[in-house]
Amino acid sequence: MDSASQTALLNFLHDSLAVGVAGRNGANADAMATLAASWGEGGGAPVLGRPGVSLPPASAAFLNGFQIHCQEFDCVHEPAVLHPMATILAATLAELSRSGPVSGADFLSGLSAGVDIATSLGLASGPVYFFRPATGGIFGCTMAIARMSGMSEQATRDALGHALSFASGTMQPHVEGMPALPIQIGNAARGAIVAVDLARAGIPGVQYPVDGPFGYFNLLEQEGDATRLLDGLGTPGQRIAEVSWKPFPTGRAGHGGIVAIQTLMRDEGLTAGNLESFSYAAPPLIHRLVGRPAKPGMAPGYARLCLPWLAAVTLTHGKVSLEHFTPEYLESPELLALAAKVTVVDNGNPDPAAFSPAVGTAKLSDGREVAAAIEFQLGSPAFPLTREQHLAKAQDCMSFGGMGELANGLADCVAALPVSDDALTSLRATGIFG
Repeated sequence: MDSASQTALLNFLHDSLAVGVAGRNGANADAMATLAASWGEGGGAPVLGRPGVSLPPASAAFLNGFQIHCQEFDCVHEPAVLHPMATILAATLAELSRSGPVSGADFLSGLSAGVDIATSLGLASGPVYFFRPATGGIFGCTMAIARMSGMSEQATRDALGHALSFASGTMQPHVEGMPALPIQIGNAARGAIVAVDLARAGIPGVQYPVDGPFGYFNLLEQEGDATRLLDGLGTPGQRIAEVSWKPFPTGRAGHGGIVAIQTLMRDEGLTAGNLESFSYAAPPLIHRLVGRPAKPGMAPGYARLCLPWLAAVTLTHGKVSLEHFTPEYLESPELLALAAKVTVVDNGNPDPAAFSPAVGTAKLSDGREVAAAIEFQLGSPAFPLTREQHLAKAQDCMSFGGMGELANGLADCVAALPVSDDALTSLRATGIFG
């Protein structure tokens, strides 16, 4: 792995840990924690943001996966349309609790290998029909554990075969804005733990889980091409450098519209008071994912995937933050009325996975029409967060999770992981899970 890839890996590990701590106070997180504890407590696996909680590895993987993704704040590989770290980090943290001391270097190598596999599956695929962060993510989780723990080639094959048996995830909750999206993330992380356990127990798994007649591509990604999977896998760590931050806790497809609004507020004097209408002309994926209308009674998951409502929040508060998804905001008549002025338009881009280019156009009450072009989304490799923005996001997440005072220590710990003799001991010392 070259230095740029290692820097990206450390950045997104730090980001994902902080986001997972914030998820401790996300919608439905406490209910999920109670449920996970009902499956059995003890077992030594830690949970982000919950000091003193110890769960069996599979249950901890489920809960950590849920918490990392439940506020739509975790990093994403845009071309693959896949959130790699939510599943992979959740599974590898659980594995650390039972593998004996794992060095920081081996832990990071496992994360990198998992990201390479999961995102390469996405890049070799076509339009999204199933929830790829889960269906592709479980294979990334399984490979990450295999690499980190030194599993044999045959055991790895068996584990990947079992992973196919557990691969699942539907886009229906995305359409409805239901919390089943982070549940599917958690389920993929938990499924990877079970798949590895089956292989370690000597139980054979199917041997062609990716390109078999009823394998991943023929069932879950029928418009994909298994022969493209190996493209780029010869360069370890290449894919993590292609991952994007999420600067806002919303669906990634909403970020361009938020930045377009911010740009017009800064450069053209756009305000909530002088807006007549705003349209965001973007690729079809954006229209499909966040073009839904705002409505009374929205759940937080729906609102995070509703660009009209996100635009209204931005116009009113200048940004979208973790605290903006409470009933006070979701039921605001003013925000709902403002959201009714916002539309998302399909610009006909032929790329089914494109997030940009896009153009936001506002008509103002003084008769002017002003526009902001989005060539790259903020947080992407072409438009990355600065170090200061990255650390500010991590601080906000840690504070939202009630652990703001631990933010600097977590940043220092992650930076030192490449030379750590025991990754789990180092992470425990930060206090993020006791």
